[in-house]
This record gives sequence, C-alpha cells and structure tokens, in this order.
Amino acid sequence: MAVPLVRYLFRVAKPSVESRIRELRDLLNRANRAYYVDAKPFISDQEYDERLDELARLERDHPEFDDDSSPTNRLGDAPSPGFETLPHALPMLSIDNTYSEAEVRAWVDRCAKSLRLNEPRPSGKGLFSSPADKPSSPHALRFSCDPKIDGMAISLRYEKGRLVRALTRGDGAKGDDVTGNVRTIKAVPLMLEGKTVPAVLEVRGEVFMPTKEFQRINEEREAEGEEPFMNPRNACAGTIKNLDPKVTASRRLGFVAHGRGVVEPADFADSYCEFLSKVRAMGVPTAATVVCASADEIVRAIEEFRGKVAAQPCMIDGMVVRVDSFAQQAELGVTSKSPRWCIAYKYPAERKETVLLSVGPQVGKTGRITPRATLKPVLLAGTTVQHATLHNYGLIAEKDLRAGDTVIVEKAGEIIPQVIEVVDPQSPERKRRAKVIPPDKCPACEGPTEVEPDESARGTKQETGRRCINPECPAQVREKLIWFTGRKQMDIDGLGEKTIDLIRGTGNIHHGGTEKDRGKGEGIPLDHFADIFRLSRYRDSLVELERMGEKKVDNLIAGIEAARSRPMARVLASLGIRHLGASNGKLLAKRFRTLEDLIAASAKEIEAIEGFGPIRAEVVYRYLHSAAGKKTFADLRKVGLAFDNPDFVDGANAPTPGVFAGKTIVLTGALESFEREELKEKLESLGAKVTGSVSKKTDLVIAGTDAGSKLEKATELGIEVWDEKRLLEELKL
Repeated sequence: MAVPLVRYLFRVAKPSVESRIRELRDLLNRANRAYYVDAKPFISDQEYDERLDELARLERDHPEFDDDSSPTNRLGDAPSPGFETLPHALPMLSIDNTYSEAEVRAWVDRCAKSLRLNEPRPSGKGLFSSPADKPSSPHALRFSCDPKIDGMAISLRYEKGRLVRALTRGDGAKGDDVTGNVRTIKAVPLMLEGKTVPAVLEVRGEVFMPTKEFQRINEEREAEGEEPFMNPRNACAGTIKNLDPKVTASRRLGFVAHGRGVVEPADFADSYCEFLSKVRAMGVPTAATVVCASADEIVRAIEEFRGKVAAQPCMIDGMVVRVDSFAQQAELGVTSKSPRWCIAYKYPAERKETVLLSVGPQVGKTGRITPRATLKPVLLAGTTVQHATLHNYGLIAEKDLRAGDTVIVEKAGEIIPQVIEVVDPQSPERKRRAKVIPPDKCPACEGPTEVEPDESARGTKQETGRRCINPECPAQVREKLIWFTGRKQMDIDGLGEKTIDLIRGTGNIHHGGTEKDRGKGEGIPLDHFADIFRLSRYRDSLVELERMGEKKVDNLIAGIEAARSRPMARVLASLGIRHLGASNGKLLAKRFRTLEDLIAASAKEIEAIEGFGPIRAEVVYRYLHSAAGKKTFADLRKVGLAFDNPDFVDGANAPTPGVFAGKTIVLTGALESFEREELKEKLESLGAKVTGSVSKKTDLVIAGTDAGSKLEKATELGIEVWDEKRLLEELKL
C-alpha cells in the first residue's frame, strides 16, 4: 500500500531533526567544556550563540525531544517566587582564616601531632606535583594548596550524572535551593561525562564573577548613575539569589570545584587531589592544585602565588591549604564551625600613596550625578590605576577630599580602586585648597539639579548627591531608552542594549539633517521614546544593519506594535522618572482613571496616596508639569499609545493596613534579592518609611550580608531585626 507523501516526508524529516538536535547539544556541551574546563575554546561566541538559537528553535518546534539537561535550559526560566530552604546531606563548614605565616606553620605542626606523625619529609617530587600523584606511603602527610576564590559557596548534587539540585551554603546545615539559577551557569555541567559516574555525587565549589564581567557590570551601573558593587563576592551572591534567572544567565558567572559532600559509592576517591582529577575528567572545572609535603613548601607556594593573583581571571584573596588524604581528614575531624584539616591564608590588600588630581561628575540614567576621582597613575595590584570610585558627595565631605591631596588608595576586593584616606589631613597647606563642590548645573546639559540629602549609607548629615532633572539630558538618553524597552518595563523584544546602540550609531549621521533625509539609509533616528514607535518606517534600513536581517527586524517591529497597548502603569514606570518605578506607577494608576486626571492632580493629591511622601510626590508632580514631560506624553500619544488603565480602582488611595504600614525601617548590608532602591520603593509603597540611620524611632532593621554598625546599634537598642529570608516571607515572594 502506498504511503501518503506527507506521512512519508514526516517520517524522513523527523529523524533528521532529532539527529540535528543531538548534534547541536553535543557541540554546545563540548564548547562549554573546552572553554570553562580545558581553557581551549574552539568556536567563537557568535557561532555559539547562533547554534544555541538554532537548537532553541528546533526544541520549540519539536517538544517531543525535550531534555532538561539541554544547553537551552541555561537561558533562565520565569522569575522565581522565592527560594526554598533545604538541609545539606553533609554540613558545609567555613574555613578558619589567617594572615600569619607563623600560624600556618603552627597548623602544620598540630596536624602532624594529632596524626601522631613526625615532621613531614619532602616528597622529592617538587613543588608542583601532579594532583594525580599518590603519596609514597599511606602514612605520609601531604598537603594541597588551592587559590581561595572569593565568591559564593555552592553544593551541586548529581544523581546518575544529572544535576538535580544546587544549594547555597546558608548556615552550613541548610541552604537555599538555587537550582534554577545555577543551571544558567555554563561552567556548571548539567550532565557529567564518562561511564563510571557515581550514583550520587555532591560537588562543593565556588560560584564566582569573573573580573571582566564584574567590571562590565559596574561600568554599566556607573553609567546609569548607580553606585557600583563593592566587590565581586557581593555581586555574585546578588546574582545567584536574584529572583529572575535571566539576570543570572546574563552575568556569565564561573564555577570551580573545591570539595565534596555525599558520594556514593564512598570509595570514589581516597584524596582531595584524586577527587579533583576524577571530577575534572567528568567535565567539572577545578583549580590548579599545588602539592606540598612540608610547612616550608606551603609557605613558598603561598608567596609564589601572591605575585600571580592580579593576573587571575577572578578575584582571589588567598590560598586554601588542606590535608590531602580523606582518611587523615576524617581522623583530624572538625570543630563546631570549621574543619581541623584545612586553613585559609589570606593576602592583605595592597595599598599605595598617590595624588588626587581632580574630581569630576558623571551623569547616569536617572540623572544622578556621581563623582569620580582622577589620580596620578600608580601601579596597584598589578594594574595602573588612574581613576577611583568616590560613590557620592557625602563620602567626599566625610573624608574632606580636596584636589592636590596625597591619598591612600587600595583595590576593594583587589578590583575596584577606592580612596581610603588622606595622608596628612591636618596639613596647613591642604586647608588652603578648595573643597570639592557638587555641581549646581548638569555637566552634560547644563540644566538645573536637585539635592539629595538622605542617600548616604553612613548616616552623614552632609549632602550626598545631585540629580539632573532634565529628562531629555543627552547623557541620560541612551540609558533611558534601554530602561524603557526592558522586560519589566515596556517589554519590547529584540530592542535590547546592543540593538539600540547599533541603531543610534546610524542615527549619529542624521543629526542636523532633515526629515526628508531620514529613511534613505543616512541614519535612523532614535533619540526619544516616541522614535521607537516610528522604527517601522525604516524597515529596509534596519534590515541592512549588521546582524539584523528580515526575520529579526520583523520580530522587532512586532514587539514594538505589541508595546503600544501597554497599560498606563507600565508606561509611567518605563519613563525613568525618579521615584516612579513599577509599584508606584501602579499606585498612581489605581488612583487616577486617565493620564489627564493624573496630570490635573495637585502635588498634595499625589502625596495623599499611600507610599508617596512629600518629596516623592513633588518630584513626580514636577515631571508631569515640565515642558519635557508634556512633550513626552504628547509624542507618545501621536505614535499610538492609548494609556489604557485597567488598574483603576475607585477609592484606591485609602490606606491599606499591612505588616509594613506605618513602620520606620532601616536597610543595611548587601541585599541579594533586591537592588537597594528597588526594595526601598517597594517598602514605601506598602506604607513604610525607609530612613538611612538607626535611632530609637526605628521599628525594624532589615540586615543583609556584611551588615555593620547599623546592625550593631539596632542590637544595642533592642530593635527588631529581620534577615532577608524573613523579609521575603513577609513580602510573600
């Protein structure tokens, strides 16, 4: 019987699709291993991305071939409602630290004494023995030394070779389940390689943020007028604990194994070095291990590596030294907090003197003007430093920094240069130098600025910052466009940062030209929000741009068309108006039926809405009635935005009691699930008052990691303190 042509073609095509999917998965997995484990990449980033896109398309069209270990599952799923806390099968203990060579030698002596061994003899194999080498005697005392990566400790659990769970260290006994986020990290294998994979294998290791990635993120934050992350560790922790896995996927984290949890069968490896050798063969990244047989060799290894720290691709703040034999580790045991068989030697941060030449302002997305120090070039931690972060004008006032001062600088976390102090603050000569004065006008557009008196985390009463209040300021345009099109704002698929830069690169040609010139390839205008909704006029020119093409442009135009129907709350939150994010945009939309009703409202009416104080209401009111604000709304109306408002509720401005309503709250420490300003806005929208300093009037302190004096003061005053887990529970996130 003849087979119908359609059925025949389906039978032929389907196996070829499955074969191509397998081929692409194998290629991408090999590429990940070559890059992250072997350090021998064989395809370019562009080719990798193209193959990943092809695989995602095939899997989307053929869901019958779905596999949760596919490389496409690293792209990040929908935002997480929160993280479940689960117990560790074996505790994840912290390691005792030391800055002293003498303490390292004393630790070696204690290990030898506890194991009832004589002074260890040199192995004769040299300092950099292979991790696969076995001790010449089962009674020999051998040590392994690894770089101490400053990141976030994670436990990866593999069952039959498949990654099933990733937990943070937490309190050592239990940690947060961050499997969804960790799956986005390309350095973490989703499936282990080889035929002798253990039934259960828990690999402990460090997730870290590479130096270049950390610098890229901080440059973006500084360009947007946000304070940079202080160190890669906090940035990494915030990325891992971000509720949106797409954020984690976008930040290109790395991973290095440095220990084990439960392993079945238990005889998988006899020593740490053997363990690393075996898991590396399965595709797990490991650090280069230095094998030592005496205290002298350990000290030499520590000193030799000290000179290599600055050249490493990630932040390293010391070396971890451990007894190599698992049997000897078990005999040495652990204390309540730390293993006795392990110690971490930490390198002190390098500091240098130099001259503060000048302080200049920078303007970010929200108009925030931040100061940046220009220094006399100085070699610090392996690189020449010419600039340093000063965070805000409150810090400058607090340290009384003046151009011409001789200052001490160091790299925070070996990466961010920062000014620590003035060498001779009481010098009569420096008192004659002019103080650094915050600018009265925006350095980019010369428009007026407003003062920020309450942003200093240090509780100083000095002015801490200024903002340009001109929404059309050219220094803010690019960042505002990127913000406007973002997923949480207008959600215009295909119009991300790179595409905006590409289009604006052509637009630079048309500035000063006529409307008649535009659309002929001379340039595509993209200087205002409304220009986004006119891009369909330039379809042919967009297609001709590098890395675009007809399909991508058509998808972009479809995304733009879809954005025309975004509700009023989303549009308001997308404009980059200070103090007006998603939650406050919704509060306004609930209170005012139409955009015209909102514009007609007085500042007092806006202030009366729960979550709006007098300062916030005044800022929003000023924007709504500014010439730039009126023009923005009129232009958006012209290009088809309707400002529909399904969120309006009669009487929505009546206060709603809640756990945060009426409370005075202080935030301190590094918050992993929120940006500080985002959380402040959220709490204030729920009726709280967020202040910068702890006092008897404070009702609640929310403390993240590395909380300092504010937490101490709250404890002294008996003020209630929540950690971030409690906060998430109360917010029902």
